[in-house]
Amino acid sequence: MKDSHPDLSAIADGHVADADDIPRDDLKALRPLQRLRLLGDENSLQLIRSRVTSIRMGEKAREGDGVLGGALRIAGRPVFGFAQDSAYAGGSLGAQHADTIVRVQQLARRTRVPVIGFVESGGARMQEGLEALNGYARIFSEHVALSGQVPQISVITGTSAGGGSYSPALTDFVVMTEAASMFLTGPAVVREVTGEQVTAAELGGPKVHGRNGVCHFTVATDIDAIFLVRQLLSYLPANAWESPPTALPAEPSGPDPGGVVPLDSRRAYDVRAAIDGIVDAGSRLESSVDWAPNLVTTFARIEGCPVGIVANQPKHLGGVIDADASQKGARFVRTCNAFGIPLVVLVDTPGFLPGSAQESRGVIRHGAELLHAFAASTVPRFTVVLRKAFGGAYITMNSKDLGADLYLAWSRAELGIMGAEQAVGVVHRRALAAAADPAAEQRRLAESYAAEHLGAQAAARLGAVDEVIRPGETRSRLAWALATIAPGYPRAHTNRA
Repeated sequence: MKDSHPDLSAIADGHVADADDIPRDDLKALRPLQRLRLLGDENSLQLIRSRVTSIRMGEKAREGDGVLGGALRIAGRPVFGFAQDSAYAGGSLGAQHADTIVRVQQLARRTRVPVIGFVESGGARMQEGLEALNGYARIFSEHVALSGQVPQISVITGTSAGGGSYSPALTDFVVMTEAASMFLTGPAVVREVTGEQVTAAELGGPKVHGRNGVCHFTVATDIDAIFLVRQLLSYLPANAWESPPTALPAEPSGPDPGGVVPLDSRRAYDVRAAIDGIVDAGSRLESSVDWAPNLVTTFARIEGCPVGIVANQPKHLGGVIDADASQKGARFVRTCNAFGIPLVVLVDTPGFLPGSAQESRGVIRHGAELLHAFAASTVPRFTVVLRKAFGGAYITMNSKDLGADLYLAWSRAELGIMGAEQAVGVVHRRALAAAADPAAEQRRLAESYAAEHLGAQAAARLGAVDEVIRPGETRSRLAWALATIAPGYPRAHTNRA
C-alpha cells in the first residue's frame, strides 16, 4: 500500500487550470475562489476545469456552473476542495454542477486525501428536474464511498437547503458560520404547508444544529471557518491507512487535575479543567460543544500525539449518560477509530439517566450504540476513572473487559453497581427499617460497603483495574501508554481493504 501521494495535477488528466485563469472581472466567482485560496497554502490551488454550460433559464452561461473545485495543499499536505457560488442561480445544483463535485470526490478517493466542501446551495435546480436529483444521488454515493476512508469536512457559509443539507450530514464534520442556515425545507415552504412562521435562523441556524448534533463547530466568519478546518486537519491523517500527524510536545496549561476534581462525589466541576491539566497546552479542540453537554468529546495531544478524549461532564446533569450523550459519544468514537486516533476515556459518572422520558427516547438503543462503538474500536484505548463509575455506565465507558488496553483509576475512585448509600438501601433495607437511627445506620453500612466493594484497590484486586494512580500521574501514565502500546501508531486495521 503506497503512502506517497502522486502529483495531483497529473492525476486530473489535463483538467486542471491555474487559479489565475479565473477572470477578475467576474465578481461572482471571487467569493468561492477566495475561500479555496485562503484555505490552502500560498499559491497551492489548482482549479479543476469544468465545462461551460447553460442553466436553461436565460442567464449567461458561466464556467463552473455555480461551483469551483480544486486541488490544494494545507500545511504541505494535499487535499481536494470545492466551493459553491450562491451568487449564480442560488448555488443550485444541476448536472454539470454535480459533475464538478463528483470529480473532486473521485480524485480524493483515488489519491486518498481529505475533501473539504464550502456548501451554500438552494438545493436541486428546478429547471433540470431529475437530472439535478440524480446529480445529488451521485454526490451522496461518493460521500458514502469516501466514508471512513478519507476525512470529509463541510463548511456551511450561507443558506443550504434540500440536498445541500443532506450532503454535509454525510460527512465527518460540519462547520457553520453564524450567518449560515441549513434545512430540508425553507421557511416559505414550512409556512405554506404548516402555517408556522419561522426565520431561517430559527429553522436551521447554527444554534439549532449545534444543539441537535448536526453541526460540530460554530464560528463567526468564513475566515474563522478556514482556520478551524486547518486546525482540525492537524489531528487527522490523510486517510485511514496512515498515522495521525504528530506535533511538538508542550507542557499542560492547566493545574494538577487532582486539584480540580472535588473529593465529594456529589460536587460538580468542569472536566475541561482536568483535561487541560493532562494534555498539551493549547491542543484541545472540542466538537459538538452544545449538544449533550453532559459528555465532552474533544481532540487533544499528549506529548505531541493526537488523541480523542471522551469525558463525562459533572458540570451538566452530574455527568450522567443519556440518549443524546450516547449518540454523541458513539459518533466521535467511530470517527476516531476510522482515522486511527487513540482514545482516552475519562470517567466520572453515576450511571445512565433514569426515567420514563429517557426510556421513551430509546436510551437502551442509544446506550448500546456507545457500547458497540467502544467494543468495536481497534485503536488503542485508555481509560481513567477520576471519581466514580457505576452500573452499566461503568461498562459502557470503555471498561477493561470491554477492551480497554489500559484501565487506570485514581486512588479515591469508586467502581461498582451503584453508590454505597443506594446499595445498602437495597441490600440492608430490613435492617435499616428496624434501626433506632436509620440515617446513622445507613451511613455506617455505606462506609463499610464502600470500603469493601467500591474502592479502586478492591477493583484492582479483582483485575478490573490495571493500576491505581495518583491524579498527578495521569499524564505520564497516558504518555507511557501511547509510547508503549501505540508507538507512532502505524495503521494496522485489518478491516480496511
